[in-house]
Amino acid sequence: MRWWDIDQVLELEKDLFPEDAWSRGMFWSELAHSRGAAATRRYVTAEDGTGRVVGYAGLAASGDLADVQTIAVARDLQGSGLGGRLLTDLLRAATAFECHEVMLECRVDNIRAQKLYERFGFAPIGFRRGYYQPGNVDALVMRLTDPSASVQGTEING
Repeated sequence: MRWWDIDQVLELEKDLFPEDAWSRGMFWSELAHSRGAAATRRYVTAEDGTGRVVGYAGLAASGDLADVQTIAVARDLQGSGLGGRLLTDLLRAATAFECHEVMLECRVDNIRAQKLYERFGFAPIGFRRGYYQPGNVDALVMRLTDPSASVQGTEING
């Protein structure tokens, strides 16, 4: 993801997460940490054949721990495998950052996302009550140990 992707990412963000969409400033802040030798973030976008951003994902790393910040796939492509490809990219980045554990929060009512994460080996470890605001929706906290084992033998195209 680069700064010129932010407008399209924000459109998708507002469509998919209307109650708790990230702001332009939040994306700028994350991207500021995604380049150079001291990078601690990985943000990627997926585009269709017309240049439309149809998905994006982000990861933050600190020491040997990584945290999936966001994964989003356009409604018309949900169930296509794009979310899995984005997550694979993030797990490869976590491995490159030498992280031994990856954490994430997922809305308790987002069963599709939970199933995706479980397929990659994430396991529920707890809840964060009222985490998603202003809707006051709980988050399921999930953890993956050894992200490199989850992506062995997988390949990302495009």
